[in-house]
Amino acid sequence: MLTLDQARGLIAAARAAAAVPMAFAVMDPGGHLLALERMDGASWITADVAQGKAWTSAAYGAPSDAQKQKMAPMPNFAQALTAMTHGRYTPQTGAVPVYRDGVLLGAIGASGGTGDQDEAACAAAVEAVGLQTAG
Repeated sequence: MLTLDQARGLIAAARAAAAVPMAFAVMDPGGHLLALERMDGASWITADVAQGKAWTSAAYGAPSDAQKQKMAPMPNFAQALTAMTHGRYTPQTGAVPVYRDGVLLGAIGASGGTGDQDEAACAAAVEAVGLQTAG
């Protein structure tokens, strides 16, 4: 599991990589929030969206985009999962899992840019702190 210092380090690295004002959320492997930050200029809703993307990435140990692709032909099922998880399941591009030596430590999600910009900031942050996005 990520430490609080590691979660803060991920957010600092993601801020440095952000192309636009964003919010960042870091979850542990069980989907519990470790750290959350919204940059000046990012919309208030970005904090909630970043948390949903990070939760989804942590739940599946894969980028949240993988769930977006998987659910594209099944929108009713995606909506049901979102309802069952009280809105946490967010199958949209913008979060990556965080691994060390094949062990899932958690996930980082972002919101505020395009999905690709969000994911790029998260992936850059994971790399910058010496961790991996795949197990």
